[in-house]
Amino acid sequence: MNDLISAKFPFASKFLSVNGSSIHYIEVGKGSPILFLHGNPTSSYLWRNIIPIASKVGRCIALDLVGFGKSSKPDIDYGFQDHYEYVRGFIEAKRLENIIITGHDWGGVLGFWYAYNYRQNVRGIAFMETFPFTFTIDIFPPEMQKLFKSFRTSGQGYQLIQVQNMFVEQVLPSGVFNKENLTDEIMRSYRNPFPTIESRKPIRRFPEMLPMDPNIEKETYSVIKSIEQALTSFKIPMLLIKGEPGAVISERRSSWLKERIPHLVVKDIGPCFHYLQEDNPKDIGMHLADWVKSL
Repeated sequence: MNDLISAKFPFASKFLSVNGSSIHYIEVGKGSPILFLHGNPTSSYLWRNIIPIASKVGRCIALDLVGFGKSSKPDIDYGFQDHYEYVRGFIEAKRLENIIITGHDWGGVLGFWYAYNYRQNVRGIAFMETFPFTFTIDIFPPEMQKLFKSFRTSGQGYQLIQVQNMFVEQVLPSGVFNKENLTDEIMRSYRNPFPTIESRKPIRRFPEMLPMDPNIEKETYSVIKSIEQALTSFKIPMLLIKGEPGAVISERRSSWLKERIPHLVVKDIGPCFHYLQEDNPKDIGMHLADWVKSL
């Protein structure tokens, strides 16, 4: 295993009541707030090897989305707007100002949507393997296309994700380039928040909302379409950290983003798929810290 990838989560857990639910987060360092937003099916644990580097240049705060990690799992729909209201509520409750958002997967989309609505409160956006754009099923490798179609099919998605826990057991490992990095201890940490069929509902909902069909997930599709159309008008400094070949952000998509965001800084960290934090956290942390210092 890569000796830079520790399974340890050496942070004190903190909790904040937001919209009647308990949101778990960690907070390390001083200075400008750097808010870390994870995606599916991860948690603040995803950032454990990056925050010690980034905390040298800012006040790093990583939360668990509602339904994920150690945050509450209320009986809600877990739609995009639900997650957004918790993230927005957390930012307001913590009185975070002049935020640097660092987002991955759905956390990146939530971060972009917050920045879209509160541009004056966002100092910069660092993002990786996320999708501030709409897309079609062929964004996925051929072997994953069939699986994601199944995830989005009523009944099948429930069986595969909630009953069989396939997103944690198969999708997560397949998104890591160096499989040996995912030790039993690390996998246990990703499994722990989802011990029951019911607890996995938040995981199931995210694939159903992917912005691939405006007729299926109208609300989320229109949100992400709004972000996509606004990319050219975002004046906020932005950093894209990408891997090769990547999963959601390929070389071609990176060029597409650069055309629309002329001030975008792009850093390539080498061999990675989707969960690049489990392949090369050191370079992510270093590029993020250097970029934050430059703001």
